[in-house]
Amino acid sequence: MALPFRCAASLRLADHQPNLCGLRPCIGRMSLTTSIDHPCLYITSVGKNRLPVFRTDAIASVTCAAIHEARISCGFLLFAYVLMPDHVHLLTDSPCKPSKVLQFIKGIVSRRVLGYLKENKYETSLRKLQHEDWKRNHRYSLWQHDSDVFSVTSESMFMQKVNYINLNPVRAELVEQAIDYRWSSARFWSKCPSEDEPLHVDVDKIVWRRS
Repeated sequence: MALPFRCAASLRLADHQPNLCGLRPCIGRMSLTTSIDHPCLYITSVGKNRLPVFRTDAIASVTCAAIHEARISCGFLLFAYVLMPDHVHLLTDSPCKPSKVLQFIKGIVSRRVLGYLKENKYETSLRKLQHEDWKRNHRYSLWQHDSDVFSVTSESMFMQKVNYINLNPVRAELVEQAIDYRWSSARFWSKCPSEDEPLHVDVDKIVWRRS
């Protein structure tokens, strides 16, 4: 599935980070053909009780692999992402109902992260994620119950979300430049991905039409 673009607003990540990879800012004129009937999805999911569940490289790596698994299983495209210590932002398309996309992402990430914690006997971490009242096999919860899913219906909104996602670690003062934060899509949008990216995004699936 490709998203067609044609003349309109500019790619702004390079404006915020003028020295990305030592390259000149890659700014093109484009517009995203998306609408209320064909929106993209801006997803925010928060760890239970704002615990820094994604803080370690090991858990972040497991989470990235799980997001990729969810992408394959559900069939959505992933355009931007960031793993912060206690929450996740994603920008996807919507091949099915938003609730279904969210179900795949949260369900698979939860299973893989909790499985990792159990396998490696991280009992203290598991206790923090334990339900006081649990039924059947749902003893632990990785996520807060509520997640935000926002429909992105214009090109300008799409780029605003891309920029917000990629610059989140800078605003949080985790890094000085967006591309230095390992667990995000910033390097793809700056056209300097590393050889060992933890999660690839589908920027190449977008059809850019320059004026």
